[in-house]
Amino acid sequence: MTIDSHQHFWNYQPHRDTWITEEMNAIRKDFLPSHLSQLLKENKIEGSIAVQADQSEKETDFLIKCARNHSFIKGIVGWTDLQSPGVQARLEYYYQFPEVKGFRHVVQSEPGDFLLRESFCSGIALLEQYAFTYDILVYPHQLPAALAFVKKFPNQLFVIDHLAKPSVRQMQLKPWKQQLQQIAMHENVFCKISGLVTEADWKTWKPSNFNPYLDTALEAFGTKRLMYGSDWPVCLLAASYEGQLQIIRQFIDSLSPSEKKAIMGENAARFYHL
Repeated sequence: MTIDSHQHFWNYQPHRDTWITEEMNAIRKDFLPSHLSQLLKENKIEGSIAVQADQSEKETDFLIKCARNHSFIKGIVGWTDLQSPGVQARLEYYYQFPEVKGFRHVVQSEPGDFLLRESFCSGIALLEQYAFTYDILVYPHQLPAALAFVKKFPNQLFVIDHLAKPSVRQMQLKPWKQQLQQIAMHENVFCKISGLVTEADWKTWKPSNFNPYLDTALEAFGTKRLMYGSDWPVCLLAASYEGQLQIIRQFIDSLSPSEKKAIMGENAARFYHL
């Protein structure tokens, strides 16, 4: 099965979705399963993982409903307050929904030490007993904290979203490259090759701009811990669905058929227990 491991849905609400700024006019509207299903069919993608975009349990419940009504959504990455003293009860609650595969927090908007806070780590420590995964969304300057974070939980499945958003626009590799390599040494950490087009210049990027970052990810994580994700509809700021997909398909073209299958779906299925 070919899986898009990272996409979003929303009913656009300006007062809530403040992260969608005026320069992001292309995505200041609703994006729902009915909008994505045809794109997946056209591009021979058989399923997707819907990832939270808003930090509320309403978001998680919304994504559960989307998955229940649309069979192409194979799992969701929701949100619950992992810092709450009552987090175990919330994990117990969401465990009853097979659609819920894991959780995410928008750490890129938090202070640098957020991942290492005792209250947050207490919540993360509970995920393993429910077989929940955790998506790590950080910027490059937060990678040292992310490394210390994953070291604390050697049995917890983690995935780095969007290669930790390297500075493609500035064509910077250091120190991001070394830090990603260090995190990749931990076998419980996977990485999504997703979200790169929006880290480049939205109007003037070329496919070759992404090769140094994709090369780094492939060298660090190998073909068994990388997974393709579109980051639709955010990707539409810089590329069509087909455009961002073509970058990845061209990049993996020289790999073996089994390696391609792993990156384009099998690794996501294994990671998210599909």
